[in-house]
Amino acid sequence: MRFTTGPALPLGLGTLALLSLAACGGGDDPAPVQLSAAQSATLQSCTALATAFSFPGTTITGATVAPVGTLTNAGSPVGEHCVVTGKMNERVSAVDGQTYAIGFEMRLPKDWSGRFLYQGNGGTDGAVAPAVGGFSGGGPLQNGLQQGFAVISSDAGHNGSQVLFGLDPQARLDYGYQAVGALTPMAKALIKAAYGKGPDRSYIGGTSNGGRHTMVAAARYADQYDGFVALSPGFNLPKAAVAQLYGAQQWAKVATDVKNLETALPQNERQLVANAILAKCDALDGAADGLVQDVEACRTAFDVVRDVPTCIAARDGTCLTPAQKSAVQSVYAGARNSKGEALYSRWPFDPGMAATGWADWKFRNSVGNTRDPLAVAFIFSSPPASPSVLSDTLSYALNFNMDTDAPKIFATSGVYAESAMSFMTPPNPTKLDTLRDRGAKMIVIHGNSDPVFSVDDTTAWYEGLNTQYGGRAAEFTRFFRVPGMGHSRGGPATDQFDALSAIVNWVEKGQAPERIVASARGAGNAGGVNADVPTTWAPNRTRPLCPYPQVARYNGSGSLESADSFSCK
Repeated sequence: MRFTTGPALPLGLGTLALLSLAACGGGDDPAPVQLSAAQSATLQSCTALATAFSFPGTTITGATVAPVGTLTNAGSPVGEHCVVTGKMNERVSAVDGQTYAIGFEMRLPKDWSGRFLYQGNGGTDGAVAPAVGGFSGGGPLQNGLQQGFAVISSDAGHNGSQVLFGLDPQARLDYGYQAVGALTPMAKALIKAAYGKGPDRSYIGGTSNGGRHTMVAAARYADQYDGFVALSPGFNLPKAAVAQLYGAQQWAKVATDVKNLETALPQNERQLVANAILAKCDALDGAADGLVQDVEACRTAFDVVRDVPTCIAARDGTCLTPAQKSAVQSVYAGARNSKGEALYSRWPFDPGMAATGWADWKFRNSVGNTRDPLAVAFIFSSPPASPSVLSDTLSYALNFNMDTDAPKIFATSGVYAESAMSFMTPPNPTKLDTLRDRGAKMIVIHGNSDPVFSVDDTTAWYEGLNTQYGGRAAEFTRFFRVPGMGHSRGGPATDQFDALSAIVNWVEKGQAPERIVASARGAGNAGGVNADVPTTWAPNRTRPLCPYPQVARYNGSGSLESADSFSCK
């Protein structure tokens, strides 16, 4: 795993056109700000923090030393550090009578880099994951704690037993954005108490819902952070959750067993489609290597109706029925209501659809009682649905009305004064003046085969950002797409990369990432093996992740297993 840096992203024709349109106003742009590098320090105290540290609304429940080797990552010991646990803003809800608090854990390395990292966690939160900063890619070889960051992790204001936390309006807001707002100044104060100085540089990052937390922070708390790393970001999470229910309804039309939606498109039939995608699109980047780099060219090169064999008789794994093809087309085109109005983004076709992780999201999480039906019913709808939904989430998903139920994610009602699309999404997501003007930077990375948060949605956001800033978004934000990668990791992909080092080098050294080199996690990978890596690949295959709109293209010579044989063009 390694990264490279280089000069600013070359401008394409579309970008040059935007620059021409914006030239008249270019003189008003602020001069670029280069932030200084963080300075290291040594931990002054640990156990004393349990009683010596004080912050409004905060209770410290523990402060203990973790000796070197207490934790390991990728086979290497993590250095000595202090583990601080606590909670903020404990209260009893006037709505459901439950006790809520923002639970947190901070890990403070003995040898500190001078940097703070807020670790955004995934799913519907509800658990304080170990604060190690290990969100980058599929099993990073060095996590944030190993790199000397002081790291905080939280449950975002509720615990896992509170499955109906969305009934409480404040718990909704904490989950959406207010937990980050409350924890950030407290964490910085705790760092100052531990090291004798506050952080020189502050970063926030995460994947999935953690990526959403990061993008929300870029819009709401850009004055508090210098660097942002958003991976597989569900920044339109309420819309994506509705799209999951829409997809379940399409699969149900062709499933042979509606209680097992994967019977609509089992693995052998998904592999059939994946092979057809590769046949049409694999070589568009100059190399037939099992990866579709040129997503945009593939949109016209591949057609599921034309290029996948149609069953004349019974399904036998070598063909799809017309009804199956229609279902696939509907899902990939994106959720719509009865008027044909789009409720969420489309998806690009990518061979990663054959992976098990893709099926988990499309067929199981879309109807299960721990994911999308629960989130839509109780967290994102105003007013929330009846708790009776928990007894049959399959029926809830399959009977969810795209005309009358879907608009509830935009609604307010009684004590629910903010809609889900207000508290869950970044306000004015394409207007990041504060981030840009203070010299902060953001890296966004998304898998092309993410089955729950569409990479096309993130692409549309970046294009809007680029338009907003006259074709100069790459000066402070770069977006990378990962061919084959599913949700956050996995799929036939090079999904192991170090985005954390890349953002530090950009923020503190001015080294903008011209490309980020990613590795496959084949047999023997220290960070964890990805079972989706094809056996025909070298287990340590590397590829450059290219800043959009560039694509990794084969140079015409050199090993197909090496990133050195590919250029971003």
